[in-house]
Amino acid sequence: HLYADDTQLIRPTHVTGVESATDEIQQCLAHIQSGCASRRLQLNPSKTELIWFGSRATLSKITSDLSVSFGCDVIKSSQVVRDLGVLLDSELSLKQHINSVARACFFQLRRLKQIRRLLGPAVTATLVSAFVLSRLDYCNSILAGLPKAIVAPLQRVQNAAARLVAGLRTCDHVTPTLKELHWLPVNFRITYKLCYLMYLVHTGHAPVYLTNSVTPTASIESRSRLRSARSLRYEVPRTRLKFGERSFAFAGPSAWNSLPSDIQHQENIQTFRRKLKAHLFKLAFP
Repeated sequence: HLYADDTQLIRPTHVTGVESATDEIQQCLAHIQSGCASRRLQLNPSKTELIWFGSRATLSKITSDLSVSFGCDVIKSSQVVRDLGVLLDSELSLKQHINSVARACFFQLRRLKQIRRLLGPAVTATLVSAFVLSRLDYCNSILAGLPKAIVAPLQRVQNAAARLVAGLRTCDHVTPTLKELHWLPVNFRITYKLCYLMYLVHTGHAPVYLTNSVTPTASIESRSRLRSARSLRYEVPRTRLKFGERSFAFAGPSAWNSLPSDIQHQENIQTFRRKLKAHLFKLAFP
């Protein structure tokens, strides 16, 4: 995967194939290094990171060396890496990423609190949206399927932001304020992002790797005569573990299939987003 000057190598493997995967990664690194050298570019091994993803039980079964050689340097395995601003830990629990986002948001809220009385509610709401809510929404689709207890710090951030805008005390109930500000709770903001990405997939504006990860029900031959084949539904793959339900291949179609058909059939993206938010807002505040 290439993004600007960021190059990522991803190699899926079983526990028994860790050594062969390590060899392939080292060969790939050597090819990239030689290709860059031929164009008078030099890679920086000190900025190269390596991480192995898996469950705690799976990672405990790996007995071989998890480091790779990169030229004259040896890159050791890390527990946490930063990928486009997202902190990914080896077990993909995302606890450190959530805590980091919450810490940064509370820092911004403390700064805004110092000038709150000079701004007024409208300006404060605008600044909170720019400095706090934008951080909550950044790459929040990766939080799909996480337990509520893990995502709870982000909801506490939003509650604190609503209290700041409305000038409430810490003990005051915040739900009416969220409704008045028309702010979706964090878990519904995650669903909003999943449905928006699925809309881009459906309209052909999504990246290829997202489009290839989901399957329209109408394209499955065994279901061509079913009523679902005439709808805009997507196939939800079966998974044995709850961990698999966090993938976009599962969470995306699940969120999309739960939408009313009139929202799915919208051709204008602005109309789709407006109707989608109105639909989720009714679910969040019945």
